[in-house]
Amino acid sequence: GGTFNNGTSDVTISSFYIDKYELTQAGYQAVMGSDPASGYGDGDAYPVYNVSWFNAIEYSNRRSLQEGLSPCYSYSSFGTNPDNWPAGWNSNYNNHTNVSCNWSANGYRLPTEMEWMYAAKGGNQSQGYTYSGSNDLNAVGWYWDNWGASAFSTHTVGALAANELGTFDMSGNVWEWCWDIYGTYPGGSQTDPHGATSGSYRVFRGGSWGHTASYCTVSNRHYNFAANCNSVIGFRCVRVSP
Repeated sequence: GGTFNNGTSDVTISSFYIDKYELTQAGYQAVMGSDPASGYGDGDAYPVYNVSWFNAIEYSNRRSLQEGLSPCYSYSSFGTNPDNWPAGWNSNYNNHTNVSCNWSANGYRLPTEMEWMYAAKGGNQSQGYTYSGSNDLNAVGWYWDNWGASAFSTHTVGALAANELGTFDMSGNVWEWCWDIYGTYPGGSQTDPHGATSGSYRVFRGGSWGHTASYCTVSNRHYNFAANCNSVIGFRCVRVSP
């Protein structure tokens, strides 16, 4: 954990664990029993894509349950086990506000937008790079100019240099879903912010193989409906630090 500036205000983040790599297709398959990724890089070591924010929420809870951890997410009054959630819970983007998070639970969850940004910048070891781990995107990220235009696909995870913390692909390859509802950054210092309290969209960060360099900076923000899924968005998980 530590304190950093997001371009608008100082944000203090508590310590947490974060996945070293974007979630792979093998990792998703092992928990969910299926692999939605197809046509834009296929194989165990490729990042999973064609996953909605809702899919990431369900994956997080199912992985927590598999490993005997306390799930972070509840859906409305239906508890934390996705088997008990109502049919269609993940089909309408408006349902995204029915998901709540227990921030002290020790299971897997999506990073908050500010946790993601802090990690992408290198945490308290940050060297202030434009991209995650370098000022040269070619050294750390797969994007349109060095991969997407020719291959028109994702790339296997962890193939380029890591950032200061040893995490890979936080710039480029696939965008990564975050917890937050999209909204303007609030002013004033904050500690462990969880994003806007209302809105129609969820945040994703980091750029992708299908985008140019400007989208892959550690400061760039993007958002979409929680039910949307496509070939350029995946995710990675975090856990609270005990």
